[in-house]
Amino acid sequence: MVRAPGRVNLLGEHVDYNDGFVLPAAINRATYVAFSPVEMNQTTLVAADFGEEARFNPETLASKTQPDGSALPEWALYPAGTAWALGEAGLNVPAMQAAFSSDIPRGSGLSSSASIEMAFGVAWSTLGGWSLPPMQLALLGQKAENRYVGVNCGIMDQFASACGEAGRLMLLDCRSLEYRSLPLPENTAIIVADTTVRRKLTSGGYNDRRAACEEAVRLLSQDLPGIKALRDVSVQEFNRLCHTLPFKVEKRARHIVEEIERTRQAIPLLEQGKTREFGLLMNACHVSLRDLYEISTPELDVMVQIAQSLPGCLGARLTGGGFGGCTVNLVASEQADAFALTLGPEYERHTGLHPEIYICQASRGAELL
Repeated sequence: MVRAPGRVNLLGEHVDYNDGFVLPAAINRATYVAFSPVEMNQTTLVAADFGEEARFNPETLASKTQPDGSALPEWALYPAGTAWALGEAGLNVPAMQAAFSSDIPRGSGLSSSASIEMAFGVAWSTLGGWSLPPMQLALLGQKAENRYVGVNCGIMDQFASACGEAGRLMLLDCRSLEYRSLPLPENTAIIVADTTVRRKLTSGGYNDRRAACEEAVRLLSQDLPGIKALRDVSVQEFNRLCHTLPFKVEKRARHIVEEIERTRQAIPLLEQGKTREFGLLMNACHVSLRDLYEISTPELDVMVQIAQSLPGCLGARLTGGGFGGCTVNLVASEQADAFALTLGPEYERHTGLHPEIYICQASRGAELL
């Protein structure tokens, strides 16, 4: 049996595909896979949460179909894509029978898909008799999601699920893939609040914003030759040249440039234990995601506004892809229970929706149990 955690990102939102810096933590909600080898050359998957089964073999994997010719269901694309990416890398991917379940809410922005990829990656490494450094496994999971599932995600989600450390935030340079852990602010709790409004990442909004960032780099490179991503543009340079960009491209790019700077500022704050100042950067991130990147929703904004008004809240913002999903809240430990008990009913009073509130711990990355 293996477990692979979901993740929550505290700072550095939507900068991973712009070569920026991100600060996620793996959380103590995870995908669990029970698996065993089989004699025949056919993998059988049981999604316990759906009560559904799917099958594939090496001949049907590339066409995303089952042996009877029917299409693989959407949930099966994540384990099947992982098998495909591992096979493309020349690794042994033996057939297995596997059942999996997750306590990460799906579509909530907590990386349930990356946790499935990492859990199956560890399962196949166990059966196949090979091992990879966690970052290499993360990169193959990202390839599965980009090329097989069709979501053009960055590396952060798979990285956090594969490389997480208990009680620590993970600082990742998305260009060099160098990473290290940083202390979680002392005497704080990470509280995730699920608006229960769901989004679908494959539906355009994400890829549109990625395209706007690439367009900004193309246009800015006329004045800044040699830049490869928005990570290479300082806030000062951007302010000097932003008038050369179309209005919407300028807004999208400004969020990225300023968010990368916020994440840089966060590193010494975390090292020095300046929790309140770190929380202010989280608040500023939400404003930017709402007004510049335009990926918030009325429900996310209400959740953040309520959170920021409650005692003990140090910082609050939407987390993940946006367009629904969850907020992440950094809260003083001694007020965490009261915060969680108040936030839910207040949100329900404003929206009529019944949220889920989770007090989370930073956890270890994907592992064989």
